[in-house]
Amino acid sequence: MSGLFEFMIAPFVACMVLVAIHAYLGIHVIARGVIFVDLSLAQIAAFGSIIALIAGATPGSVTAYLFPLGFTVLGAFIFAMTRPDSATKLVPQEAIIGIVYVVASAATLLLADRVPAGGEAIREAMVGTLLWVDWPTILRLSIVYAAAGAFHWFFRKRFLTISLDEHLAEREGWNIRWWDFLFYVSFGVVITLAVPVAGVLLVFTFLVVPAVVAFLFTRRTGLLLAISWGFSILASAAGLVLSFAYDLPTGPLIVVMFGLFLLLAGGIKSLVFKGRTF
Repeated sequence: MSGLFEFMIAPFVACMVLVAIHAYLGIHVIARGVIFVDLSLAQIAAFGSIIALIAGATPGSVTAYLFPLGFTVLGAFIFAMTRPDSATKLVPQEAIIGIVYVVASAATLLLADRVPAGGEAIREAMVGTLLWVDWPTILRLSIVYAAAGAFHWFFRKRFLTISLDEHLAEREGWNIRWWDFLFYVSFGVVITLAVPVAGVLLVFTFLVVPAVVAFLFTRRTGLLLAISWGFSILASAAGLVLSFAYDLPTGPLIVVMFGLFLLLAGGIKSLVFKGRTF
């Protein structure tokens, strides 16, 4: 038990830092119906990382971080400007998000062949290095995520209204595309730091699965967050314990545990609550 605690405490704390902000952002993503925006921004960040390697940046340096951040800001601008008006949604925004994801993925694969260890960089972008995360990295994540959380708390009325009641935001005369840009920029900052640690698959899982579970049971913002965080703690802990016990890849196993816990939550919803919400 002591070996489990010593070896897995840093990955567990990293998971808790990640889900603290991702569970909240996931509520916005589900409400907006832009489910794959996380994958798309993460892939844009991965493309920026490959560009950084081509430019000669040292992995882990400030420059290596600024390149993917710059590309995610560009992605934020694209997603904000392509948001359809509520009255004329001729092209779903999810289609634009998917196109950006595919193009960024293809460009990343093309350039990876030109970079030493490019294949390894792509693999790490997919699965991350969660098992080997260190405390300085966790501290950096905590500081940046606390700042992102404070930013969203300060502007919570704008962001939540746009996500949950777009028509009200339009009646108020708000510049929705400007607020979308700010939302996606903050999203991009979070993603850029999260992908090297957790990988694209686990970051997407942290964002979407807890929010989906929460929306099964409630529409109240505070309860949505509570359910998302509680679910994430249980699924992450279960994945880490099983990874240690059976020597299995940590990130993929946590993703699988989130999927199994989602099935369990769906069963509880169907059998116990039967359509009722809190």
